[in-house]
Amino acid sequence: MKMSRIGVTLFGVALLFSSSAFAGGNDNKGSLRLDDKVTVDGTPLNPGHYKVEWTGNGPEVKVSILQGGQTVATFPAHVAEQKAATPVDAYGSENRPNGDKALTAIYFGGKHFFLQVEPSSAEQQTGSNATAAK
Repeated sequence: MKMSRIGVTLFGVALLFSSSAFAGGNDNKGSLRLDDKVTVDGTPLNPGHYKVEWTGNGPEVKVSILQGGQTVATFPAHVAEQKAATPVDAYGSENRPNGDKALTAIYFGGKHFFLQVEPSSAEQQTGSNATAAK
């Protein structure tokens, strides 16, 4: 009986920490260093250092990218878990048919979650047109 209480308590604590990652908790800020020019939700971001902040309840969040205290881009994203923590801050991008690079993910050093950028409606149309052309 005592062993099952300990197991339930440990499970509860693990669940609490897991849900705080999805909700953003107190850890809803990070940094981003872009080495390439990328586009996110139609907004071009030049190479440089940025601050990342997000708000939202649950895995769907609203992300703001700031540079010099000014918001330069705002877009929806999905908080996703990963088994291993990313060792350093990083980002993912993919080449678009028009030659632009689109931001697809933001990874935070030492964290077991990342922000998966949701494609804008314009990017989805471009992607579906590119698929239809193949």
